[in-house]
Amino acid sequence: MSKKQKKTFESYYSEIYKSRWTELKDILIKDSDGFCLSDNLLQNYYLDPASRAAALALNVQQGESVLDMCAAPGGKTLILATALRGTGTLVSNDRSSDRRRRLKDVINNHLSEKFRQNITITGHDAAKWGLFEQNIYDKILLDAPCSSEAHVLKSSTHLQRWSPARTKQLSIQAHAMLAAAVDAVKPGGVILYSTCSLSPLENDGVIDKLLKKRSDLVDIENLSLNSGFLEDLSAESTKYGLHILPDKNNGAGPIFMARLIKK
Repeated sequence: MSKKQKKTFESYYSEIYKSRWTELKDILIKDSDGFCLSDNLLQNYYLDPASRAAALALNVQQGESVLDMCAAPGGKTLILATALRGTGTLVSNDRSSDRRRRLKDVINNHLSEKFRQNITITGHDAAKWGLFEQNIYDKILLDAPCSSEAHVLKSSTHLQRWSPARTKQLSIQAHAMLAAAVDAVKPGGVILYSTCSLSPLENDGVIDKLLKKRSDLVDIENLSLNSGFLEDLSAESTKYGLHILPDKNNGAGPIFMARLIKK
């Protein structure tokens, strides 16, 4: 990454987070401890505690039909599957064939036959889902592809790809996926939208755009700072959801989440 590109990256997030950015940046560079998933698994699986909170926030119940739209590498799918306990249906989707292979390995290596018998792995374009299935699912988890600034800070390859235009493009892609999720979920069903981005464009900005176009179809459910799925994590309220930021959570996060209910 050129010095000019790096300066642009620094300036972009400094403008958003002001003096807080220095501490956020420093902690994002460090490797943080993962949460150990073990209940009802064949072997332990480690993932970010904030990512676990996002999956739990969907509040999946036995017997429901559930879609994990961007499921790889698979940690959230494991949480959804153990909540279903082999009942209902779970579609775990990822468009990337490489990521899908990893997803299959995670499912096969961590879930018993009973808990994976109701799982279907697919490779569809999430942004086009609503063209083929409408009003099908009780619950949808959309953990959208995002800027993932933690990876940007740790990888020269990711640094080279980053630009203000990229975060805008990712927000457009996420909006298309979220609109497709609205089509695919049943009336009365729930969508949990999440990202690991620090960019407001990819978080509240995506919800804002959806509401401007489809407010007749969805309501936003207020997420409490005292919600049980947060457990020991500290979250901050945003316009539409919650943001778990690593400087306040011993390195956990960032995770943005918002719950939408289809009318």
